[in-house]
Amino acid sequence: PYTMILIDGMPIVSSLSTVYGLAGIPNSMVKRIEIVKGPASTLYGSEAVGGLVNIITKDAAGAEKLKIDISATSVGEINTDVTAKFKVNNRLSSLLGVNYFNYRQPRDINNDNFTDVTLQNRVSVFNKWNFRHKNELSSSLAFRYVNENRWGGELQWRPMYKGTNIVYGESINTNRAEMIGTFSLSKNLTTDVSYNYHLQDSYYGEIKYYASQQVAFTQLRLNKVWGKHDVLMGLPFRYTFYDDNSPATARINGDNKPAHSFLPGIFVQDQFTLSNKLTTLAGLRYDYNNEHGSIITPRLSFKFSPDKNNTFRLSGGNGFRVVNLFTEDYAA
Repeated sequence: PYTMILIDGMPIVSSLSTVYGLAGIPNSMVKRIEIVKGPASTLYGSEAVGGLVNIITKDAAGAEKLKIDISATSVGEINTDVTAKFKVNNRLSSLLGVNYFNYRQPRDINNDNFTDVTLQNRVSVFNKWNFRHKNELSSSLAFRYVNENRWGGELQWRPMYKGTNIVYGESINTNRAEMIGTFSLSKNLTTDVSYNYHLQDSYYGEIKYYASQQVAFTQLRLNKVWGKHDVLMGLPFRYTFYDDNSPATARINGDNKPAHSFLPGIFVQDQFTLSNKLTTLAGLRYDYNNEHGSIITPRLSFKFSPDKNNTFRLSGGNGFRVVNLFTEDYAA
């Protein structure tokens, strides 16, 4: 929970979607995965307390025209990835990916009459558009939709028992939609935007947990190089709407009270190359949360590479994370 998950640099995965945020991305859509160890809060936000994982998707220009990847296992897992690209004109191209995963064979190796592995049925559609401007700048806009049913419990559980105490089972239905965009305004100035909607309709035995979340994010980034200094500055803003049927979003008298969170901020980061072997990275970020007040997250990192085969890193910083108790531990 202290590691931030990003898709194309956008804070898509958080709170309600932590468990499912990366599920359903077709493997053939992934260009590379970036991992930052240690505090990385300057650029990506204070939630990156322990580090971050950034999934970077392919552009249409670097993808195959058609790629189909089908796999099955001896325990009954079936996974299908289909990716195709098409070109509208010299400036506009698109990449479409569809993922389907199915696992519906209950396993009970330890003979306790409970499923050992979660059963799942999931479909995901990912579509990314790339646009080249006249001045050789580029922009991208991507969409993803995920629908998933997962359940586990006693072996004799069936959907007809959902929400009853006849047979114990845990059933989670997820509907999720995402939008991710990056727009180049000039050589050094970029605007990032993202939005996601997540609806969870679930039962844990007789207990119903119904929750919805919306996260809107925008950021203006300026990147400038002055000599040995590579400076990055930005103005981020994030809005989060969250509502569920638990006491977490209820007034004292029992009336519903959805949570609205506003998080504007500002950050500056400087990567200073002292020599071919030593590089420093210093950054400072300020965010203001409408419920928790001011959040200051500094970061300082050193990288020493005596040769091409060895690298030593030392980094320090802090972060701030809001705990969403019921979304992270339903048993609570």
